Formats: sequence, structure tokens, C-alpha cells
Amino acid sequence: MNSKITIKVIDQSYLKQISTLGQQLNPQLTLEQTEAYFLEMFEFRNYTCFGLFLEEKLVGISSAWTTVRLYSGKQLEVDNVIIDNAQQSKGLGKKFFEFIENWARERNYKTIELNTYVQNAKSHKFYFNLGYNILGFHFLKKLK
Repeated sequence: MNSKITIKVIDQSYLKQISTLGQQLNPQLTLEQTEAYFLEMFEFRNYTCFGLFLEEKLVGISSAWTTVRLYSGKQLEVDNVIIDNAQQSKGLGKKFFEFIENWARERNYKTIELNTYVQNAKSHKFYFNLGYNILGFHFLKKLK
């Protein structure tokens, strides 16, 4: 890939592009719902959003949350990891995670944790290849 790749922390000025990518991961949400969720995330002090640009176009995002856990210490929990469907399997995800991991190391994080959907076998292979291991089960209960 000879295209110019830029990866950086981004803010809500990219909301429309972030939300459009967010819908690729969660197509059941409307664009308005996706935008509202991302706006709410940006309000949290422990939230960071990473952007991956290809020739100035945002083609990848990852949300990240700073937490401290007894089992892992200061931790970066990444979620909403999305590479535009048209740009997948070109090595961008690996470059994206190299950046995120280096960013975390430079800020003295001890671990990185993530969740991925059970049915997303392609992502499981990707994370295993990057050295991530399954630690446990992630449970969810929707509140009424």
C-alpha cells in the first residue's frame, strides 16, 4: 500500500465521519443515534478516539477508555474498532494497533483490553495474530 497513512487522536469535529464508520459496525442504529452516542462518549474525561486516515480520508476509528482494574492496572480498553469495509485486509488494522499500543506504552498503561462480537470470527483471528488472548466472558444485560 503506497497511500499516505496518518493515525492520530481525533475530536468531535470529525463526528459525521466517525458516525458513518460506526454504522458499519452497528447497522441497526440510525446515523442520528450513532452521532448521539459518540457525542455522549466525547463528554467523558476518560474517553479517547483514534482516527486512521488514508490520503486525508478517515477510514478507521477506535474508541478507547482509560480504566484501572485490580487484575491489570492502568488499562486502555478499546472498542468500536472499525476499518472501512472497503479498506479491510490491506494491513491498516495492524498499523492502527501498532500506533494505539505505542500510544498506550508512552503513557504508562499496563494493558490493553478489548471486546469483539462473538460472531465476528475474522476479528478474532486478527486479534490473536496481534498477541491478544481471551481472558473471560463479557456479559451484557439491557436495562428497561
